[in-house]
Amino acid sequence: MCPKISDFGLAKLYDDKETHISTRVAGTIGYLAPEYAMRGHLTEKADIFGFGIVALEILSGRPNSDNSLEDDKIYLLEWAWALHENNQSLDLVDPNLVEFDENEALRIVGVALLCTQGSPSMRPPMSRVVAMLAGDIEVSGVITRPSYLTDWDFRDLTSSFVTESIQASTASEDNDNHNQNRISSGPGAAPILSPVNVSDIPEER
Repeated sequence: MCPKISDFGLAKLYDDKETHISTRVAGTIGYLAPEYAMRGHLTEKADIFGFGIVALEILSGRPNSDNSLEDDKIYLLEWAWALHENNQSLDLVDPNLVEFDENEALRIVGVALLCTQGSPSMRPPMSRVVAMLAGDIEVSGVITRPSYLTDWDFRDLTSSFVTESIQASTASEDNDNHNQNRISSGPGAAPILSPVNVSDIPEER
């Protein structure tokens, strides 16, 4: 009854000379490094990225994406960065963990954020990741929010576009009706005929 994580979307093994994938990229959505998912660029740092996502999942006790949560919590990595920037990283910890070492939890968050940096060169090698998790060395390195999180807006804007379109259409119709009324009531305009009751017309004799 001791579950072990055995696979989290590891990149396939390729020849050392093959650094780019020109056909279908293999892996699980949410664990793929951006350079691998978008450009097919494959290095050992692609798996470092996936490990960082899994570390956050273990700490938080939730999957990397969950559409049943509030908008700011749907994507685990995005939520982790928001908490980190507000010095609230401990809010990421699984609420079922009643007792835990806060320093170890913060260490895991720091390592995970390092592992998921946008540039492969900014991610630590796995040997350094293990040393940081074990506490042999401090979590070091410049940790900045990756551009793939700052440049992309994941929220669905469809509803706002539809609302704006309806408002613009309504405003246009109101403006057309207003202009039509001005034309019909202006100088020299043809008189507006009122409806005639047939019973008021005299019969011919």
